[in-house]
Amino acid sequence: MRLCIFFALALLWLEVQHGLCQQTKRNKEAGENRTRPGRKRVKSRYPKVKEKESVSKGQSILTQVLDKGRFLRLGETLSLNPGKTVELRCKGTKIGWAYPSYLDTYNDNRLSIKQHDRYSQLILTSPSAADTGEYSCWVMLCDGEECERDADTTSKTYIYFTDKDELFVPSPIHFEIAYLRPDKHTTVPCRVTNPKIKVSLHREVPPKEIPVDGTQISYNPTKGFIIQTPSPEHKGAYYCKANSTTKSTAQISTMYQLLYVEVPSGPPFASIKASSNTVSGGDIFNLTCTVLGEPEMNVSFSWRYPGQDQRPVIIQDSWRLINRGVGHTTRISQSVLIVDDAETIDFGKYICTAKNKNAETSVATSVKSH
Repeated sequence: MRLCIFFALALLWLEVQHGLCQQTKRNKEAGENRTRPGRKRVKSRYPKVKEKESVSKGQSILTQVLDKGRFLRLGETLSLNPGKTVELRCKGTKIGWAYPSYLDTYNDNRLSIKQHDRYSQLILTSPSAADTGEYSCWVMLCDGEECERDADTTSKTYIYFTDKDELFVPSPIHFEIAYLRPDKHTTVPCRVTNPKIKVSLHREVPPKEIPVDGTQISYNPTKGFIIQTPSPEHKGAYYCKANSTTKSTAQISTMYQLLYVEVPSGPPFASIKASSNTVSGGDIFNLTCTVLGEPEMNVSFSWRYPGQDQRPVIIQDSWRLINRGVGHTTRISQSVLIVDDAETIDFGKYICTAKNKNAETSVATSVKSH
């Protein structure tokens, strides 16, 4: 009996040892899997290459060349002293540039642009306060001779040429017109040559300083005073006053006349009228095509009429600004077609087509024999 108990205990001990060995082996194998060379599990990390790529894509490609071959990557603004030559570079094999428009208007030879193998170079000699403005560049994507601007690569900076004697950016116009439109903001463009200059807006008649609350009216040194929701109450003559940080005497800007616009943007609003719709042979008659539109909107006219290319006619185009209602300013553009010594071939339909940058409108009327 004792012998049977002894053998039973021995078998139980062997089973327990076998189970522990199997568990230890499994744990060891599992541990080997976790530490096997080439299969090591580590904390996940995002590739730094993508971060570098995104930073590189967002970086400015516009730099300023400094002394001794040093370069400065440009940000939103840059303040420089006038008189010293400025050299900007934009990285790329084909680059487009933009700069203050008057440099093109007056064909200024102080500005030069040259494309090199890996970058484009803009040089401005003898800069002055008048050169204050935005300078930008971008990569041109080309397919053969056709090229288009890559907006994703555009870099720009606003350069102030700080002149203690010229607080406002000089303007060739001594009296400027700014239009007040109910559907868009209006800018009174009194820009300064130093962003630290304090500027105020004033109405000439009656004399009054206009409060600037930062909401309805705000000031941006790169643009001027911005009126967010213009109304007829804002019309009138204005000027800006700048106070220097070094001088006690204030400077006055160009005068600005603010006119309220009645006609909104869109296709030409045209009408046509004949001096007489029934004429006799030998009479003189005319047809007037009239367009009412925005003050700055140019309008072109074309005519189709009986006897075209066979009968001589006189066509006279003109435009002027008119006031309609209280403080509402509109541009009236007209084209007058004159027929002298009417003949049978002159009777029929006269069609006038008026065209602006948005669209075109055609109107017609007929002239009959008396």
